[in-house]
Amino acid sequence: MATGKVRYWAAAKDAAGVAEEPFEAANLAELMTKITADRDELGRVVRRSSFLIDGAPVGRRAHGSVVLEEGVTVEVLPPFAGG
Repeated sequence: MATGKVRYWAAAKDAAGVAEEPFEAANLAELMTKITADRDELGRVVRRSSFLIDGAPVGRRAHGSVVLEEGVTVEVLPPFAGG
């Protein structure tokens, strides 16, 4: 189980009510379950979001297969409008 921080951007930040927070999780799926528990709006945003792990995109990999290392930063990037 790794500890790190999760950073929220745009609508994810609004839904979370914070810009970032610490976490403890083994993989991205576990982290998403933990951060969305009792936070329905954040759950809706997270389902549409993409993720960066220490700056590297997760892409279409299954979240359960994305192992989180100690001290990692996970960024939640909701869809952005405009260009």
